Amino acid sequence: MATLRNLKIKTSTCKRIVKELRSYEKEVEKEAAKTADMKEKGADPYDLKQQENVLAESRMMVPDCHKRLETALADLKATLAELKESNEQGAEIAEAESTIAEVEAVVKPTED
Repeated sequence: MATLRNLKIKTSTCKRIVKELRSYEKEVEKEAAKTADMKEKGADPYDLKQQENVLAESRMMVPDCHKRLETALADLKATLAELKESNEQGAEIAEAESTIAEVEAVVKPTED
């Protein structure tokens, strides 16, 4: 049985994963710029290789975050639908709906 507490937890989970995703995307940009700068300046090959590994690890986290976000979104939608069927009321429902819209806006552009 879904409760408003479960809905609130799932809503917070989605918000946290969106925040993580944005953070990883910024990290990839920063590391890519740092790698390009190192290549320009002719850095030591070992240091350059290490920096490329850091960049590759950051890039791997973005798809992983997308998968977790899609899973969390599906859980949130299922819980919200269950609560609506049982005619629950509360601010949590409106918050969950706005979070769903926000998450879908983040997920959709990457699927095209």
